[in-house]
Amino acid sequence: MKKNIVLFVLFILPIVAYLFFASGVNGFTKLPTVTPNTADFGNWQSLDGKKVTLNGKVTVLGFSGTELLKNRGNFFNLNQKIYQTYHKFKDVQFVVICPIGTEADAKKVVDALAAFTDVAQWRFVFASPDEITSYHSQLKLLEKLDDKLGTPKVYIIDKKRNLRGRKLVKDTKEGYNTFHPAELSNEMLDDFKVILYEYRAALKKNNNATRKI
Repeated sequence: MKKNIVLFVLFILPIVAYLFFASGVNGFTKLPTVTPNTADFGNWQSLDGKKVTLNGKVTVLGFSGTELLKNRGNFFNLNQKIYQTYHKFKDVQFVVICPIGTEADAKKVVDALAAFTDVAQWRFVFASPDEITSYHSQLKLLEKLDDKLGTPKVYIIDKKRNLRGRKLVKDTKEGYNTFHPAELSNEMLDDFKVILYEYRAALKKNNNATRKI
């Protein structure tokens, strides 16, 4: 009996541990692509007048709809659970697509957030109803916008403009509901970490290759 235990500890346990950690690393370092090569914003006007682009940025993308102030609690949830921790990363931005005519409401939301947050990475862009509907359609999401052109969900877009999420056996996790803080704290936070880890790992790999050269 003792001999079997010793053999298990020496030979079997290390193999089991290796398979466990190897599968964990592989699962952690890659988040599936839900929709590849999504469109950029073009020349849509932004709240601060600066051009907003998805290129070269890890973007949390949302659609405010016309009832932006009514749903402002969703932005505060996202701000507290995700933005506050990661807004200092220079390649991260939080972009909200809003209908033209809601600029004043967007400004009120930004001013409220600015009371306790550096809002530099919050970006609000404005488009016509047709442009918003068309843009949302090309994301090829299962869920549609509501009749106010909004949704409580936000989506993760990587630096190459790929929409990223979870591809489950029976379902696909396309976005994260900002109405539910627990979903942001758990599922979205985990997935956002994966995206950032991907780029850190790639950067480290490139730096190591440069040193070898």
